[in-house]
Amino acid sequence: MEENFLVIGGNSDVAGSLIDKFLDSGANVTVLVREKSSYIQSNHDRLHVVIGDATSEEDVKNAVEKSSEHGTIQGIAHCVGSIVIRPPHALKKSVFEEVISTNLTSAFLALSIGGRAMIRQGYGRMVFCSSVAGSLGLVNHEAISAAKGGIESMVRSAAATYAQRGLRINAVAPGLTETKMAAKILASEAMKEVAAGKIPLKRLNQRDEIADTMHWMLTTAPDNFTGQVLHLDGGMSQILV
Repeated sequence: MEENFLVIGGNSDVAGSLIDKFLDSGANVTVLVREKSSYIQSNHDRLHVVIGDATSEEDVKNAVEKSSEHGTIQGIAHCVGSIVIRPPHALKKSVFEEVISTNLTSAFLALSIGGRAMIRQGYGRMVFCSSVAGSLGLVNHEAISAAKGGIESMVRSAAATYAQRGLRINAVAPGLTETKMAAKILASEAMKEVAAGKIPLKRLNQRDEIADTMHWMLTTAPDNFTGQVLHLDGGMSQILV
């Protein structure tokens, strides 16, 4: 059976690497993006692009339906995210709500609408993107911590809800990763050195490390692996050195 995957938020660096891994293995991949970019090889015959907003119920539904046209959906990767580092007293309510919508609401829609399709199939895997900020108190990260912490709690609850219906639901929680999203806070070598100095392994994440892990979770991870949050943060959330 030809494998078939859906990536929601396909324009991120991590999503780009994940999409390449799926295509290299011969799978069909449907991606939901706001606009096409260099990461989306629109001329690939197994890559199917849906233009839309991950916070729109209708657009997510369209992406799931488009993916289903190419067979049962083995896995859904939610790669939507944002970085807002600002203390609460300097953060407008509208910005906080946008962070929640971009990260948490879009994740819920992927879970709800994608989950409905997978229940009909009788099986499927999902992986969501959290952050080290979801479980570790970091200065000025209140908005993103609230959103990512919500994702982690949602993943655990959904894994329990759908355990007997064939769904396996997990998340990755990376530390700071060298991507275009993090470009502003990693704009110089000095800034990179300071950031890496806070990590036990003294280095930043690379996007392929995140993509490799998500690919494993959606393909060859054991069937009894569910409700887990894998911390890909160089030990930052778990150890002191």
